Amino acid sequence: MRALAAFSRFVGNTFAFWVLLAALLAFFAPAVFKPLSVAIVPLLGVIMFGMGLTLKVEDFAAVGRHPWRVLLGVVAHFVIMPGVAWALCQLFHLPPEIAVGVILVGCCPSGTASNVMTWLAKGDLALSVAIAAVTTLLAPLLTPALIWLLASTWLPISFGGLFWSILQVVLLPIALGLVAQRLLGHRVGALVEVLPLASVVSIVVIVAAVVAASQARIAESGLLIMAVVILHNGFGFLLGYLTGKCCKLPVAQRKSLALEVGMQNSGLGAALATAHFSPLAAVPSALFSVWHNISGALLATLFRRFKDDDARP
Repeated sequence: MRALAAFSRFVGNTFAFWVLLAALLAFFAPAVFKPLSVAIVPLLGVIMFGMGLTLKVEDFAAVGRHPWRVLLGVVAHFVIMPGVAWALCQLFHLPPEIAVGVILVGCCPSGTASNVMTWLAKGDLALSVAIAAVTTLLAPLLTPALIWLLASTWLPISFGGLFWSILQVVLLPIALGLVAQRLLGHRVGALVEVLPLASVVSIVVIVAAVVAASQARIAESGLLIMAVVILHNGFGFLLGYLTGKCCKLPVAQRKSLALEVGMQNSGLGAALATAHFSPLAAVPSALFSVWHNISGALLATLFRRFKDDDARP
């Protein structure tokens, strides 16, 4: 078990490499990975179940201690990322399916990868976890509402269908994870040790399946989508950090806001796009999954040099 836990940590620490490798393999050998599309939704459920296993009451203590900071992060996340997505779709005159995919990933909650990057960046980890947890719990309402508001001019949007999907693949697995945590007690620790491995495998398969399903369209417009994804992610980091700076938060909290705003639950985006739209609409989420783990790691490395006080970096 120790060897498996060590391997799990290694895979978790090299997450970006495996996602990038899977995307490249799927692009050059799409026929091999196309059948994996049926596993996208169940694998996202595995990731969310793992999140439920690791969530604790203490994770929400930051909400009680500094509610306005958590509220600021949640509002910034659900305003900046959807807003930037919509603006980029208008600026680049994106085709409907790609535009919906970009907006969809922008309306998703923040992902657990942001917590890892915050820890690496020496940010406020408690604040990061609280923002990620609250955005995830609000996602069944806010994500479909924002997608309907911003993307319905491109394609018909079913609020009810999106709401039900997010309940099934996000809240239900998280709830089951919390129940399992209560029932297993300290024995859940062994499962938590191998969670990075399960999460990485799940995301890698999701990305490979999405890339394989849209290989031809990626070859045609992949550079444009990638440019939009990079800009989307970059503006999220920048505006998240500036939001904390404008509100006079300490540097550690600014780091947390930047990473929580700029990093999305792209696995959820890919699952929703595949289920409700088309494989092409899932491509922005897949590319976002590859890119934000690379950019997040680079930003965390830069952030580590910032002084964790009120001094300007």
